[in-house]
Amino acid sequence: MLELFFYPSNASLAPHLLLEELELSYTLRQVDREGGALDSPEYRRLNPSGLIPVLRDGELVLFEAAAICLHLCDTHPEAGLAPALATPERAHFYKWLSWLSSTLQPTILLGHYAARYCDAADAVAQVKARAEDKASRLLEQLDAELGRHGAPFLLGASYTAVDAYALMLGRWTRNYARPARSFASLGPYLERLVERPATRRTFEQEELPAPWI
Repeated sequence: MLELFFYPSNASLAPHLLLEELELSYTLRQVDREGGALDSPEYRRLNPSGLIPVLRDGELVLFEAAAICLHLCDTHPEAGLAPALATPERAHFYKWLSWLSSTLQPTILLGHYAARYCDAADAVAQVKARAEDKASRLLEQLDAELGRHGAPFLLGASYTAVDAYALMLGRWTRNYARPARSFASLGPYLERLVERPATRRTFEQEELPAPWI
């Protein structure tokens, strides 16, 4: 039995999207983030970092959203959510998943949680502004890649796990002065992803309010 420990629109969103794309049987466990569940001994046994998400797959317990996405791809290769191993396409898949999770995601989160790193209101505002500016420049890079090849998905003609991850991060910028949806190629790309039946089911299950992106 698969269990995803999640919180709406948190980093669990990308794995949740993939579970719906795969049409698997799974259980959602919403974490009481505001109620201190992340610091509870029970949750810390699942993820010592006290972060979301966690996937429990039988005896296997995984944390880190990108690792969970890779696990779902590897355990269901027939779904084609990742290119074939030892191919140039697979190498680019690794590149973009790593870029999304270790370059764009931390930049967005720095802005969202700036108050965790400084106390003065003016310092918090400065960190938020600079993180948003940097994230916007990174979105330009993503937009340029989509414009370069003109294909419907980030890696080309086929939907993969990197598209789920990109949608999650694109959604996180929806309140920016220059959100992901405002870019020439990135905006239509995100709209295509939102129209996928699995995406709509996921967003409805998490009760996410509009605008979705």
